[in-house]
Amino acid sequence: MATVNFSVPDEVKKAFNETFAGRNKSAIIAKLMMDAVEEERRRIRRARAVEAILELRATAPACTAEEVRTAREEGRP
Repeated sequence: MATVNFSVPDEVKKAFNETFAGRNKSAIIAKLMMDAVEEERRRIRRARAVEAILELRATAPACTAEEVRTAREEGRP
């Protein structure tokens, strides 16, 4: 198991200690760190997905409003 040291403002430390008194603070910090890792990985995946969609849109054929309207009407029962 690794040891990690962080500097945080005194008011953050005080609020954390008061809020989580009597609990395993190391486990709480580890969970928060993993949550941050997972959120960053999701952010990266979302950014890559957006980039891929934008690349596809750049090469997609353009349609006029009339073509879209006609396609909608033809697809209706």
